[in-house]
Amino acid sequence: MPDGKPAGVRCVQLDEGNLCRLFGDPRRPAVCARFDYDPELCGTQRDEALRRIEALEVAT
Repeated sequence: MPDGKPAGVRCVQLDEGNLCRLFGDPRRPAVCARFDYDPELCGTQRDEALRRIEALEVAT
């Protein structure tokens, strides 16, 4: 996504299992490489994580 990923838009690099196709690839954006699992942010389920991340995207 050369112009960045808008809030609420699924990354085009996610595969059917929600795994990054660029993981380990030097083309992977630095912001993605810095993003790490945080139980406080992600919670325990995918839907919970998406709600929390969406709230952060809207707030920023």
